[in-house]
Amino acid sequence: MKKVLNQMKYKEKGRIVEIKTAEVREKLMSMNIRIGKEVKMLAKQPLKGPVAIEVENAQTSLSQEIARQIIVEV
Repeated sequence: MKKVLNQMKYKEKGRIVEIKTAEVREKLMSMNIRIGKEVKMLAKQPLKGPVAIEVENAQTSLSQEIARQIIVEV
């Protein structure tokens, strides 16, 4: 089932299948976040705050705006 990254549940894992815009894709590539990588949701902050994720044992946070551009297969 495909869903937007910011719709994932706590501790849910998925594989990135699409990044909607080239601008976001380039920014994420510099963070080693690419199509085909497995991602795990660590936390979502309330009131449109950032989401915390883990990719290859590295933790990072993304804004809701960027998280909405990432489609994952769960």
